[in-house]
Amino acid sequence: MKLPKAWRQPLAIVGGAVALAWIVVAVAAPWLAPHDPLAQELPRLAPPGPDHWFGTDQLGRDILSRVLYGARVSIPLTLLLVALSVLVGGLLGASAGYFGKWVDETIMRFADLVFAFPTVILAMVVAAALGASLTNAVLAVLVVAWPAYARVTRGLVLGVRGREFVVAGRLLGFSAWRSLRVDVLPNVTGPILVLATLDIGTALLLLSGLSFLGLGAKPPSPEWGAMVASGVEVFDSWWVATFPGLAILTVVLAFNFLGDTLRDALDPRTARAIKERAL
Repeated sequence: MKLPKAWRQPLAIVGGAVALAWIVVAVAAPWLAPHDPLAQELPRLAPPGPDHWFGTDQLGRDILSRVLYGARVSIPLTLLLVALSVLVGGLLGASAGYFGKWVDETIMRFADLVFAFPTVILAMVVAAALGASLTNAVLAVLVVAWPAYARVTRGLVLGVRGREFVVAGRLLGFSAWRSLRVDVLPNVTGPILVLATLDIGTALLLLSGLSFLGLGAKPPSPEWGAMVASGVEVFDSWWVATFPGLAILTVVLAFNFLGDTLRDALDPRTARAIKERAL
């Protein structure tokens, strides 16, 4: 089966390969890691070399093993966070757009309230109020992430709810929730899926940032943001912070490439332009 042209672009191939590689690493980390990520039995601050490809940190832990195990923490939590944001924001935005009136006003005013604060600052405040932990960091980012999905979904639903097939369904006796679920939501999922894919990188940066500030993962958890923070304490040993930072960078870029490709594939005008360039 031949892939669509949008998925055969170089950035799409690179993004898909890198994202798939990190997912495999997250699943297979116990078999790929050469050492226990929590064991403190190696020479301290050993530079990268044949024995330890990424070097060791100030406690004598193998950084390669910690980066590999960090994928099991950072990537699943990021995907869970984006899925929850889509679920909460999508349901609220769809309800606001479809039912309108006081439902729309109430939900959108709450969304505007969240938008009134800088995203990072609000996430820090919520995480600090809940207490430093990975679970609370996810909840804090969820609080600041759902309004974007609510606003996008609301706008899409407003454009669909007046279409003939939706009105015809209501005239045939479909309930409001059935019409929303069957007729409206399937026609607005494309842009939401694109936004979710692009938002994976942002969510990972926010989670890692909270851990970097001490509001997320706690030692000795091998989480990428916390590992970068520990590298700040030994700035001369550049490898301690560089390799987890590169892990964050590659995951963010990979999912941004995938999001751009998905947008191109779902947008007919962009798809036509790609086809014309290929001819």
